[in-house]
Amino acid sequence: MPDLRQLRAAAIARLGDRVEADILLAHALGKPRSWLIAHADDAVDPAGASAFAALVERRAAGEPVAYLTGRRGFWTLELEVTPATLIPRPETELLVELALARLPQDGSPRVVDLGTGSGAVALAIARECPHARVLATDASAAALAVARRNAGTNQLRSVAFAESDWFDALTGERFDLIVSNPPYIAADDPHLGQGDLRFEPASALASGGDGLDDIRRIAGGARAHLAADGWLLFEHGWDQGAAARGLLEAAGYREIFTARDLEQRDRVSGGRAA
Repeated sequence: MPDLRQLRAAAIARLGDRVEADILLAHALGKPRSWLIAHADDAVDPAGASAFAALVERRAAGEPVAYLTGRRGFWTLELEVTPATLIPRPETELLVELALARLPQDGSPRVVDLGTGSGAVALAIARECPHARVLATDASAAALAVARRNAGTNQLRSVAFAESDWFDALTGERFDLIVSNPPYIAADDPHLGQGDLRFEPASALASGGDGLDDIRRIAGGARAHLAADGWLLFEHGWDQGAAARGLLEAAGYREIFTARDLEQRDRVSGGRAA
């Protein structure tokens, strides 16, 4: 039987990535990654070796590691992810940071996360602001089911969920903060056929010819659902900052801004209800 060291070496050679090889090996064996180092000379039974080999081949064919393991870390949370949801990415944590900075510190502010997917943004806000009343919405029932499970496993049972195509199910409701990580890639963008994006739900990625169709809907519709002085914040592409600010200005927001991510790329824009 092969030992761990041999399996790791073969997988690293196949994938060209030591971290990914270790994540998949630990997952296949049901062990933490730290265990691999201490047991490098342990033999691996045929079932474990076969399961690992299958994962390596699927990754070599392009399937995202997060979908292969069914897990992805975000903020301080460990989240389930499936092909029904986008894979949470580190740059989206900026949206959480900006939202937390704008939430009232007293009372029970109302927050809605539009297009919640795995629940990453909504649950991160709920984790940091237990006094907030957070509603997570998505047009996909399958994605909402994942988000609900993530709320349960992370013991954030106060978060509410609603199936809604943006504002459709929110008639008459108002919020102190509206956040969203909507689709914002142009429908003909060649990146949609590359890398992990090939496996993620297209409806959560692409939005019209310029990538801004859903952001237009959100910017145009959010004011009817914002409380006085409430904020709208949304993620967008690195080259969409100016367009996002223009949409917010046209919709009558004030204190409009664009924030950059750690790579100094425009990433989140927002404005305050007049």
